[in-house]
Amino acid sequence: MASAGKGDAMRLKGRVAVVTGGSRGIGRAIALALAEGGAAVAINYQRNKAAAEVVAQAIEKMGRAAEVCQADISNPEQVLRMRDAILQRFDRVDILVNNAGIHRDKSFINMDYETWKAVVSVDLDGAFHCTKAFAGAMKARGHGRIINISSVVGQMGNFGQANYAAAKAALLGFTKTLAKEFASKGVTVNAVAPGFIETEMVTGTPDEVKQQVLAQIPMHRFGKPEDVARAVVFLASDDTGYITGHVLNVNGGLYV
Repeated sequence: MASAGKGDAMRLKGRVAVVTGGSRGIGRAIALALAEGGAAVAINYQRNKAAAEVVAQAIEKMGRAAEVCQADISNPEQVLRMRDAILQRFDRVDILVNNAGIHRDKSFINMDYETWKAVVSVDLDGAFHCTKAFAGAMKARGHGRIINISSVVGQMGNFGQANYAAAKAALLGFTKTLAKEFASKGVTVNAVAPGFIETEMVTGTPDEVKQQVLAQIPMHRFGKPEDVARAVVFLASDDTGYITGHVLNVNGGLYV
């Protein structure tokens, strides 16, 4: 279970958060950490309802409210349906974490348009659809936190991931632009750029490749989902009201 840290206890009390892709990996850790910080959490999932419900049950055991909500975030109609369901339960959303993402790795020469489009439609277009769904109400209330989960791959590129790198790099430009547009309305927009984190994407790679990656990380270890979750809790809190348009690297020194 993620730990928000001793100083984070209840710093998000009374807030409502939405975490896309919140049923596993980094998204799961983020959802749990936000709940530990005091927030009610809506957990978006696309296919694995059982996994999302396990996260919700863990949140409810903390004494926080949780809601699971199915939506393919690449589909704007499904996103609006999800928004309506969340607002019916919680009335408002204070924190949006655009975390959901997929990867379909292939060298560029061998990558067809469908493989390109599949990743961009979730990793980039999905953030667009979800932000469109929730940002207007945040601006109207004069408060909100939008946190986009990018990647070190979007900053430095990676062999076989032209689609993923392009989408994650675009999220950084998206973040900075919205930060400027929303700043006067009390809504901050920031990004977290994880490095190589111990999730299915990393643990499923061959040992030889993992050793090659570790050799490039100054801290000589992969990050944990909780490392990313703590960064999100920080950016979601009221302590960061004067921080916007920032990219917070969580990569063990791999990219500085």
